[in-house]
Amino acid sequence: MTNIGETSQGAAACLAVEGEMTIYRAAELKPVLLDFVLTHAAPALDLAGVTEFDSAGAQLLLVARREAVRLGKRLELRGASPAVRDAFALLGLSPEGESA
Repeated sequence: MTNIGETSQGAAACLAVEGEMTIYRAAELKPVLLDFVLTHAAPALDLAGVTEFDSAGAQLLLVARREAVRLGKRLELRGASPAVRDAFALLGLSPEGESA
């Protein structure tokens, strides 16, 4: 199960994702992430509580980042669980979504 919580402080807002960010949750998470990026001036994601992360999770982050760039925003990653860091390393990505 994936839990999602949001905190805001001024223009900055942080969406905390807990649980799985996998192919099994991609359809559920995509609209949540994109809406979050759309509706906040300074969006950030906290992935410290993510327990499982696969290439679909990476794709979700890249889509959200691309949408932020399209809107003239920067999507910040504030936390990455071991599962997220391991997947990034395996895929050759950095936390900013660029090639490592």
